[in-house]
Formats: sequence, structure tokens, C-alpha cells
Amino acid sequence: MIRVVDDRLAEFIAASPAPQRLGLRLLIALGRRPRGLALLAKLAPADQAATGLEAMARYDDPARARALGFDADAVVARGRELRRSEGRP
Repeated sequence: MIRVVDDRLAEFIAASPAPQRLGLRLLIALGRRPRGLALLAKLAPADQAATGLEAMARYDDPARARALGFDADAVVARGRELRRSEGRP
């Protein structure tokens, strides 16, 4: 079995249909290695899927997202304040 390091990404993969789990694990394993990336570069859709999964795993971490300029808590607070100012529930 191919091990997925990130817990959130592992949860995402575990929730996928059984036939796709192996493929997702394989994409991640290849995408995390230079030679695997070179191989995936020959298949543009596979390359995009692998890099997309990796990006999703990185941005799902709140500390990393804040460092990149996205603070989910601040977005929620702004939305609540807007709703409150407009008198919406």
C-alpha cells in the first residue's frame, strides 16, 4: 500500500470510491518524487491532478494558508459582520 503522509489528504482519499483510491495514492506518490514528476509531465492531465492534490494538501493546513495570505477565520468573521450589518441571520 502506498502511504499518504498528510492526514487531511488521507481522509480525502479514504472518502473517494474504492477504484479511485489506488490511483490517487499513486498520483501523490509519483508527484512527491522528482522522477515521478518527470514521468507525470508526459501526461498533462495526470500531472495536473497530482499537483492539484499536493496543492490541496498544502493549503488545507491553516498555518500554511495564513502564511500565504488566506485566513479562513478572518473570512468567516468578515462574512458574519456583513450579515449582521445587513440584518440577515
